[in-house]
Amino acid sequence: MARRRRGNTLEKWEVALIKAMLARKGSNDQDILAYFTRPTRSVNHRAIGEIRTEKKHKAIKPATSEELDGFLATWPDVDPQTGLSVRGDELLIKAREAMIAAVHTFNGAGLTFRAELFIVTAIIAWTYLLHAWFKREGIDYRFRGAGGVIKKTKAGEDCYWELGKCLKHEKCPVSKGAIANLEFLIELRHEVEHRSTNRIDDAVSAKLQACCINFNDTIIKEFGPQFSLERRLPIALQFVTFDTEQRALLKKASALPPHIATFLDAFDRQLTTDVQSNPAYVYRVAFVPKTANRPSAADAAVEFVKAGSDEAQEINRILLKEVDKKRYTAKQICKMMHAEGFPKFNQENHTRLWKELNAKDPSERFGKGGDYKNTWVWFDSWVARVRAHCQEHKDRYT
Repeated sequence: MARRRRGNTLEKWEVALIKAMLARKGSNDQDILAYFTRPTRSVNHRAIGEIRTEKKHKAIKPATSEELDGFLATWPDVDPQTGLSVRGDELLIKAREAMIAAVHTFNGAGLTFRAELFIVTAIIAWTYLLHAWFKREGIDYRFRGAGGVIKKTKAGEDCYWELGKCLKHEKCPVSKGAIANLEFLIELRHEVEHRSTNRIDDAVSAKLQACCINFNDTIIKEFGPQFSLERRLPIALQFVTFDTEQRALLKKASALPPHIATFLDAFDRQLTTDVQSNPAYVYRVAFVPKTANRPSAADAAVEFVKAGSDEAQEINRILLKEVDKKRYTAKQICKMMHAEGFPKFNQENHTRLWKELNAKDPSERFGKGGDYKNTWVWFDSWVARVRAHCQEHKDRYT
């Protein structure tokens, strides 16, 4: 069940309006409370008494008569989708809308740079969500300089924490796997922000999916199931199906730029095995064509199998067997580089590279010992690293 902070959590503009209401007369405490209690927050009677007696908020001036009239005339000013207060719950509303926009952008037909657009918008969504949480919990999320002075923008506004700093706060409500996922997206954003990329959608889609699920889980856990996004974002329909050969051809035709390939590999290799397999970090699913003896029994396009069940274990066994890592010898990798336009890259260059990067260290997960004594085979991740090296030193190998 989502937590809801109770007690006096009124903002300055709300206190000013309450003072104006008390001065105007005609409304009792219960009437006044009705204007400022909303789904994400309850305010008790004590708060009104503390304002009336000036036990708290003495320095805040009452709102003007015009400001109070404007507030009453537009109340209740709520978001029709959630019932949230447009002004009081602005951060939470923006967080939901930003994530919805991110998913719609990624699913939009005809877009080329979908992953990049999703990442930028999703980071905004998470930033607003954590700001909303910090605000509710009474945690000051503004940057402070020497002497605790609040930092200001050039326009004179308060500077608030970016997502990376929010994730590092000791009370941050995000799970470790979800934090790893967001740290990956933040680092990838830096790559796409400062350097041009080719299409990276297929390479990172599992992590983008995890980002969506983590966001939905967090908003439900911290604010309530009524703010989840399931109803707004159904499963996307597809016009195509892919077998393993088609997937291999597509990946070959849309090779990642060297700096992105290097970043993806380096980021994953620094993580523990537990984090790498955590669905909050990267969410992978298997889609299997569904058949049924009776036509009416095959209405669902997607069937979810419970993790840990006998059926799930059997599916996992088959899939792991099918997608067992490909293995390459050094000679094969050199031939691949020649075919890709780097004829001067030879086995001596290859040996020098793997020694320089200590690539045969098992913790690097670039390869493993071969079937015969004193042999070594390399995985796709090493091929990608070699390719990035050749592309970075094109003049040397062409």
